[in-house]
Amino acid sequence: MSTPDPNSPAHTPLMRQFFAAKAEHPDILLFFRMGDFYELFYDDARKAARLLDITLTQRGASAGSPIPMAGVPVHAMEGYLARLVALGESVAICEQIGDPAASKGLVERKVVRIVTPGTVTDEALLQERRDTLLLAVSRGRHGYGIAWADLAGGRFLVSEVATEDQLTAELARLDPAEILLPDEDGWPTAVTALPGLRRRPPWGFDADACRRQLLRFFALHDLTGFGLEDKPLAIGAAGALLAYVEETQKQRLPHLTAIAFESADDGIAINAATRRHLELDSRTDGRVEHTLLGVLDASISPMGGRLLRRWLNRPLRDRQVLGERHHAVATFIASAAGDELRERFRGLGDVERILSRVALRSARPRDLSTLRDGLGMLPALRAVLAPLDSPRLQALAAELGEHAGHAALLASAIIPQPPVLLRDGGVIAGGFDAELDELRTLSTNADQFLVDLEAREKAATGIATLKVGYNRVHGYFIEISKGQSDRAPTHYTRRQTLTGAERYITEELKAFEDKVLSARERSLAREKLLYEQLLDALNEQLESLKRCAAALAELDVLAAFAERAQALDWSQPELTDAPGLRIERGRHPVVEAVRSEPFEPNDLVLDDGRRMLVITGPNMGGKSTYMRQNALIVLLAHVGSFVPAARAVIGPIDRILTRIGAGDDLARGQSTFMVEMAETSYILHHATANSLVLMDEIGRGTSTYDGLALAEACARHLAHANRAYTLFATHYFELTALAEPGSGIANVHLDAIEHGDKLVFMHAVKDGPANRSFGLQVAALAGLPRTVVEQARRTLVELEQRGAPHAVAEMSPVALESPQQFGLFAPAPSPALEALAAIDPDELTPKQALEALYRLKLLR
Repeated sequence: MSTPDPNSPAHTPLMRQFFAAKAEHPDILLFFRMGDFYELFYDDARKAARLLDITLTQRGASAGSPIPMAGVPVHAMEGYLARLVALGESVAICEQIGDPAASKGLVERKVVRIVTPGTVTDEALLQERRDTLLLAVSRGRHGYGIAWADLAGGRFLVSEVATEDQLTAELARLDPAEILLPDEDGWPTAVTALPGLRRRPPWGFDADACRRQLLRFFALHDLTGFGLEDKPLAIGAAGALLAYVEETQKQRLPHLTAIAFESADDGIAINAATRRHLELDSRTDGRVEHTLLGVLDASISPMGGRLLRRWLNRPLRDRQVLGERHHAVATFIASAAGDELRERFRGLGDVERILSRVALRSARPRDLSTLRDGLGMLPALRAVLAPLDSPRLQALAAELGEHAGHAALLASAIIPQPPVLLRDGGVIAGGFDAELDELRTLSTNADQFLVDLEAREKAATGIATLKVGYNRVHGYFIEISKGQSDRAPTHYTRRQTLTGAERYITEELKAFEDKVLSARERSLAREKLLYEQLLDALNEQLESLKRCAAALAELDVLAAFAERAQALDWSQPELTDAPGLRIERGRHPVVEAVRSEPFEPNDLVLDDGRRMLVITGPNMGGKSTYMRQNALIVLLAHVGSFVPAARAVIGPIDRILTRIGAGDDLARGQSTFMVEMAETSYILHHATANSLVLMDEIGRGTSTYDGLALAEACARHLAHANRAYTLFATHYFELTALAEPGSGIANVHLDAIEHGDKLVFMHAVKDGPANRSFGLQVAALAGLPRTVVEQARRTLVELEQRGAPHAVAEMSPVALESPQQFGLFAPAPSPALEALAAIDPDELTPKQALEALYRLKLLR
């Protein structure tokens, strides 16, 4: 059924009011307040009924048509909003502005805020340990501007990037809940395919207009203090974001007090594919506990958990900052102060988000009691930190600040365990305000007055069953059963007739009712005024309170790092200016945490003369684990954590790049092989001499010789052109020949041994190439039928007898090309013949001649 013409004069006054509000927000759901319910009408009702599984009804009519309706109770609104926001929906909240009791005719209504996925601040709508970000992107000839805000945490940041790849990497890092884009064509698919996309008018991103918007909001003459004067793209994104926030929140935003500029050069670059391959904080199966974050996050408070996630997704290059973090963790371990802090933090609430709700004046009574308890523990925290010899810990102790006045104010004002809502009162403590105490006394004494009145009336009337009561609709009353009602005195005035009783009022009771109800109303009004004054007092020192919250979060993370280092036997990394990586007895933090048997540690040495390791060995032998563990060790060192290794000496690293795993990208029409090549291309174009590169099984998605040719060409380019620190895992045994003297390439392998009918993986990295693949044995372990495995053995023997290359026949995972098969490239000459032609027999010693013979045998 279609929606009737909203402009029809035949609509009822209520529907005209609804259509007027809906016209301002045509593309989002409208929650229209009607008494104790928020109602949705017409198409909104149909959509909400489908999304929320609520009843769709039809009541009454307007303009001659029935009105489809669906509603949610006011007291349960947050739960429904949370479900809608999780689905990416936005909701306009249209409230009753006038007092229904005092209004003549229709109550006035207006939209008071718009709840969108990126602007939520209510506790019930937020994920506790994950930031909810609103992000805006502008673009120009020289790149993109990015602005993002965490309204629930009071953070506002901007950045600029030069390329589409960098933009995609930043979006993957930030993972915003909602994205604002100019409504223009030509945006990359990687951007437009993201959830939470919202198109905005292009003029809203104009740098000049946005600059004026920012200056007005922050009451500044210029943006020099934020470092933005020469960054028009960032200004355009920030202004567009701020305009959207003001439009949706419809109130002041005093907790957004500054803009921080993030330079891409400050962090180790990690593109979206690498972030996915390393499983930093998410997995395709959704199990966070099997990610690096799941192992590392021992933080106590939600704000500590969110800070750790931010650190993990943006490893830093600043050696001074990292050195101070490492020193702080070591200090906690040496002094055991970290354990004491962690114990105290168990009573610490989410101060960061509470302060944002204080600023937005949506803080509830229990927010203030939580803030009171948090501020009350500051002296004890400073006492724990005072004797510690750590520059960072002393700086954080200073950032905690002195908030004894606020702690004392909240302690005297708020009862120990306040109710959830202020609506019914009972939040402000007795003794805090004399006027409130006096009004409460009137209400408190009411109970005794009613007891005395009931006793007097029973004695005066002789009616033993008489009772005095109260309800919110009819007020105070004297109730007499039907059988005794003829004995009611003449000065009793009938107030209400029930099935089995009559209710009366007297002049004395009426006067008392007026006095008590007036006192209750005045008491509640006084309590609300005092509560608002508390919010005013806290907002006066909001900046220092926000610095305190940030310090608490960082202390939580550093203490968590110390706990993890002790519990998991991790060591302090050494960050050096000398190029190279030296990791002794390194372990994979996630694999070690989830497996029951001991983890086999391994070493890694990469330096100027050893830039690439070609890693061979059987499937399931641990090649991928070895590669990833070294990347994770490097990353952990650059967030300030200790690392799972006996020793780690790490030189300058500018980015981590990986090509691991396989998968189609069907949405973009890309096969597994195309995805592999696209990720490889990105690496070859971006890796530098200070990059750590992980390459796993390049060339598997095409024919054998094409794959081998591509893998060898990529390896040579990485070793000689990029000169990146590279771990190159392969099944193409031919690539082991790349490890020539002076090439910067070395061979290592992970071995396995056959013990009877079983295959035992050693998981130990050894120098030199593997001597076989054990592909058929692994296939048998995977459960292939015995007949299939036996047939494969026979086929392998036939291929070897026909002279097929041994390494390809046994070690390649791809079917061999037949003589008639054509690849992407011209057939390559025999590797054995090429190697033989390169040998000068007159220059070889007997030992070298023997080694050459062995190499030729492998290439036959």
